[in-house]
Amino acid sequence: MTGRALVLGASGGIGAALAAALEQRGNTVTRLSRSQDGFDLADPDSVAAGLERLDGPFDSLLIASGILAPPDSRPEKSLAEIEARSMAQVLAVNAIGPALVLRHAPRLLPRRGRSVVGVLTARVGSIGDNRLGGWYSYRAAKAAANQIVHTAAIELARTHAEAVVVALHPGTVETAFTQDYPAHKKVAAAQAAANLLDVLDGLGPEQSGQFFDWAGQVVPW
Repeated sequence: MTGRALVLGASGGIGAALAAALEQRGNTVTRLSRSQDGFDLADPDSVAAGLERLDGPFDSLLIASGILAPPDSRPEKSLAEIEARSMAQVLAVNAIGPALVLRHAPRLLPRRGRSVVGVLTARVGSIGDNRLGGWYSYRAAKAAANQIVHTAAIELARTHAEAVVVALHPGTVETAFTQDYPAHKKVAAAQAAANLLDVLDGLGPEQSGQFFDWAGQVVPW
């Protein structure tokens, strides 16, 4: 996968690793993030301003931003912990933000030739794979993001026949995002990035709109 790449959330652990890996593979990478560029997925005006100033086409578009819970909070363990404002923040970043980005995909992707859009969601967003419960806001937001990706893939296929638009589960990665969960087996961010890029390299337009994990296995909706 070479050419021009756009990585959103490029200052985070996975986003930074993806940008670095893409450059190592010969891509010219454009990075956007909240901490370095003020690119805030929870702010529609910020998303519009950040993307409207870019000139495409980009061969790769990767959305690597997300939050487990608002600052000074944690994912809910029970129904009693659900709080409307917190849930709205999680949905804004993890679901509405990617949707706002995908609004710009028809302009940012090439009309001819292969292109890829990878949106990092999470296995916990799978309804079919949910066995433990809890994490209501995060699960709901990632499930919503998966539906947005699937629907966007259908629309983009009408005008960008060779585009591959997929949701991706990176596994549990060693980042600040997961530092409060020591019991989970984790993989280094650089390895996670390499895994995800290998998966994207192996996909064709016929697999657009699906949900894959870091090993290239289909994750149930």
